[in-house]
Amino acid sequence: MKKILLFMLLICLCVPAHAKSTVTLAELSGTVGVQMEEFVRDTVRASELNGDSLLIFQLDTPGGLVEAMRGIVQAILSSRVPVAVWIPSGGRAASAGAFIVQSAHIAAMSPGTNIGAAHPVTGGGENIPEGDMNKKVMNDLKAQMRSVVQLRGRNVDMAEAMIVDSISLTADEALREHVIDIIAPDINALIKATAGRRVKNGSQSLRISLDDEITVSRATMSFSEQVIQFVSSPEIAYLLLSGGMMAIFFEVITPGGFILGTTGGVMLLLGAIGLKMLPFNWAGIVLIVAGIVLMAVDLIAGTSGLLTLLGLPVMCLGGVFLFRAPGGELLQISLSFIAGIAIALGICFGLMAYFVVKGLRRKVSTGKQGMIGLTVEAISDGQVKCHGEIWRAVSDVELHAGDKGVVTAVDGMTLVISRVDQ
Repeated sequence: MKKILLFMLLICLCVPAHAKSTVTLAELSGTVGVQMEEFVRDTVRASELNGDSLLIFQLDTPGGLVEAMRGIVQAILSSRVPVAVWIPSGGRAASAGAFIVQSAHIAAMSPGTNIGAAHPVTGGGENIPEGDMNKKVMNDLKAQMRSVVQLRGRNVDMAEAMIVDSISLTADEALREHVIDIIAPDINALIKATAGRRVKNGSQSLRISLDDEITVSRATMSFSEQVIQFVSSPEIAYLLLSGGMMAIFFEVITPGGFILGTTGGVMLLLGAIGLKMLPFNWAGIVLIVAGIVLMAVDLIAGTSGLLTLLGLPVMCLGGVFLFRAPGGELLQISLSFIAGIAIALGICFGLMAYFVVKGLRRKVSTGKQGMIGLTVEAISDGQVKCHGEIWRAVSDVELHAGDKGVVTAVDGMTLVISRVDQ
């Protein structure tokens, strides 16, 4: 019996255990900024501690800040876990996103996506003016791109052309030009294509070992991180600042409520958080304030909308100059979006101004001022009935019981009456 048990134990020991592999999937979307950089660093550290076989970043971005891009690239290059950066269907890796893709051990795209257009621009979307600054920025970014592409063994010339000539490639073109390694329509296809590949990690050559059973866990930003990531978009920050200033202005000229003032304060606070994450220019803020002031003067002075028509383009100009600052060379700003926001805010301003003016011109119907013009009936000389209440009254003529009069003024608790001839 002992021999049988020993034999069964040996058989169990000889049967290989069912191996498991862990993969972490993290989504990166929106502007490449400080919050995205911190999230990437935290995710890489957590993946290393978890002993993952593979870390996948799902990337969809229009671009962003140079320094944040450098931080993300550095975190990926220093990761002890193989990193794949994958552009999902319908996504893109433009501008700063192209650098992030090239830094990955495995660069992958879905069909229907694009990568490239990494030419540095100003905050307004124009090319950096020719001169020493243009050469400095271009040479710095080209060197950054060459260093990561050479490390990963991809096409240096084509990657550099993304910067110099703003070339943008489809998934098929990128694979053909050896800018990426894999075309994968979904995560499962990406994991399957990645398994068994050898990648260079530092001075070592590692094989991405994915066993029979694979567990995919998702790493997501917390709610507060998602809020910061959302408001750090240049367009959203511009919207929050402009809308907040307008709301506070209307609260000042129509005191007594709290909704507009509170809303404006919250919007300005969120806009300030967004500005803290972006390289902004004070000239842009001054122009936004100037545009709102012009529209406010139009409302107060009644210039028939002429100053509002001038204030709207000034606000647009403020959005253009707001993020024209060092560090934002790869920050793509939608000028059409900014113009649309300015026009929409202008329409809202016009509607609110209409109701404010209408309210200011409306006859007061409450309080002492609201009593002026009301008809009263004399009870005796010195007392009148108004709205069913007995009031002391004075008049320039003697009033008799039953006489009608009109309130012309209110002096404390006494009504000044002018008699109406019957």
